[in-house]
Amino acid sequence: MQFRQQALSKLQSPEEIDLPVRFARPQGRLVLTVTVIVMIASAVWAVNGTVSTTVAAPGVLTHAQGSYVLQSPVAGQVTAVLAEEGERVSADAPLLKVRTARGDAVVRTIAAGRLTTLVAAIGSVVTTGADVAAVERVKNADDPLMAVLYVPAERGAGVPVGAAVDLSVQSVATQQYGVLRGKVASVGRTAQTRQRITGFLGSGQLGEEFSEQGQPVAVLVRLDRSAEAESGYSWSTSQGPPYAVESMTLATGSIRLAEQHPIDWLLP
Repeated sequence: MQFRQQALSKLQSPEEIDLPVRFARPQGRLVLTVTVIVMIASAVWAVNGTVSTTVAAPGVLTHAQGSYVLQSPVAGQVTAVLAEEGERVSADAPLLKVRTARGDAVVRTIAAGRLTTLVAAIGSVVTTGADVAAVERVKNADDPLMAVLYVPAERGAGVPVGAAVDLSVQSVATQQYGVLRGKVASVGRTAQTRQRITGFLGSGQLGEEFSEQGQPVAVLVRLDRSAEAESGYSWSTSQGPPYAVESMTLATGSIRLAEQHPIDWLLP
């Protein structure tokens, strides 16, 4: 009761009627001002600012025509190897000499290109239909390299033709020489099976690797050319590596998608 009486007396006292009432401290007004400024800045950025997203995908440097796997049409023992890996071969060029039950036979290439893989060796025994080599189709020695990236099917539809691509090449030190530049030339319309990837690249190992997470979409990347660079292609550094990059070299691509305003994410 004593405290209640004191409180009532305080309220009934007219002595402090003219005193100003402090609704907020200066620190509170400062926090409120900063919050309002941040909200306005965020709203302006959401409308006028842009954000770019990327899609990362594994791939390989190759030529647009792809490769083919050469199979032996005969069974027997290899007695001579007539070409070396990395060598350019013409169509119908002799590749292997095989001793069969009916005499010696020659295994020949189907189309001109570069011999990327040679499985058979002197003394080995091959069966009819066995894989003996892989040949990359190359019509001319100066045919430009391209990159084929295998993008997850659910992301492939969002990749536009002409999108910029940065490629980290396995044989090039990225920290020293940077990334290879390119642009999307085409996007596959159907998912690639392991068999189709193997048939195009001429490698069962790559076919299995690129389809490990499901059937991907093939994205063809045209590499930017540069007359000044030793490799003949454009890099994020001024010169790039002081050597040429070879086909069938693994690479990882980062595809830059179209820029969007942040407010688009909030609108239906």
